[in-house]
Amino acid sequence: MAAPLEKVPGKAWVVTFAGTAVNLCLGILYAWSVWGGALTVPKLPDGHFNEALVGTAMPGINAAWSYLSNAQAATPFSLCVIIFALLMIPGGRIQDRFGPKVGATIGGIFLAAGCILAGLMKSYLGLLIGFGIMGGIGMGIGYAAPTPAALKWFGPHRRGLIAGLVVGGYGGAALYIAPLAKWLITNYGISGSFIILGVVFAVVIIIAGQLLAWPPEGYVPPAPAAAKAGVQAKASLTTVDWVASDMVKTWQYYALVALFIGSTQSGLLIIAFAAPLAAPLLGAAAWILVSYGGLINALGRVGTGLYSDKIGRANAFTINCIISAACLFAMPAIIASKSVLLLFIAVGIAYWQYGGGLALLPSYTADFFGPKNLGFNYGLVFLGWGLGFFMARLGGTIRDMTGNLDWAFYLSGLVLVVAVILARIAKRPSVAAQKAPGPVRS
Repeated sequence: MAAPLEKVPGKAWVVTFAGTAVNLCLGILYAWSVWGGALTVPKLPDGHFNEALVGTAMPGINAAWSYLSNAQAATPFSLCVIIFALLMIPGGRIQDRFGPKVGATIGGIFLAAGCILAGLMKSYLGLLIGFGIMGGIGMGIGYAAPTPAALKWFGPHRRGLIAGLVVGGYGGAALYIAPLAKWLITNYGISGSFIILGVVFAVVIIIAGQLLAWPPEGYVPPAPAAAKAGVQAKASLTTVDWVASDMVKTWQYYALVALFIGSTQSGLLIIAFAAPLAAPLLGAAAWILVSYGGLINALGRVGTGLYSDKIGRANAFTINCIISAACLFAMPAIIASKSVLLLFIAVGIAYWQYGGGLALLPSYTADFFGPKNLGFNYGLVFLGWGLGFFMARLGGTIRDMTGNLDWAFYLSGLVLVVAVILARIAKRPSVAAQKAPGPVRS
């Protein structure tokens, strides 16, 4: 094995930002509420939705499409989340076995084809197949490639920051996709918006994907500049690379899955309904809240990753989730106050927490189980992200029944509190377990 380098090579940063570019396209999921808002039946004066319009043709440029209920509009999003999470497992295997170029290219082709198919079919079924299934496949396989590849170039003292930069592209996608989608829907209709974005995504992902690469054989990333930092890292991180069959036998694996569920469910609830939440206050400019959320989502990934390297993953998770839970409990009162400022603050905190979770969990997985098999191992942990979809779907049902999301906010805040308690308990597998003879190996 070669000696550690003095500094990270330029190629490492090329891989990192190429991964960010790939995720900037895959992150169309976070702008879904723009399409959901365009497809959902209009409200009645009493605040409820005119269910009589469900299934009827939309007017104007979208005449080939039919109105959907809130629950229907949330289903392609929820289905995409489930497929995304499930496909992270084979996506991680593809990354570990064939390299990140292959995974990114396959993911880009599936996502692009799914968007184009949804636009051409002009139906609810098309949304389910194109966006929900094919989009989910593309996201799962494509998203599994960049982060593990980038993390292999850096030492453990930078895992949080690098993971945050790469996955920040996914979170930040809504920053440009939300206003772009709004403009495309207005000028080219729902179908045109899907088709145009599908073509653009294919080009960008395939080109950026070719820049992804593993470090050469024997590469050793630079160590921390300070000796103290190296001691802290050694004390808090695993000393072996766990294979998946051994990882799933530990309770810590299931703890990480549960932490992912807790962090994810609150974020997906806000993301799924960001535009409708803003509509009563911002009208046609409701996309601004979605775009703003995308910015905070991205910043939360980089920021949380950065300070988790300093204060530890559990402390960062606790701070993010406690503050976010408080905002969720207060959300019904904030909505009733009709304060744009308070709404943006609360939604921003929810987006920050959610984005932070997506930077913390790959770093958590590498800290607990090592970086060598991170693609597949993180794919298994990522199941927790997919299971977190339930709150978005439940939120749609609650809103259809009551006309608001109050009870969804309360339930989501409670789940976050439970996740914080678990985060304080969960520690990496013991040194004795790592050194025990048997299948655990590096």
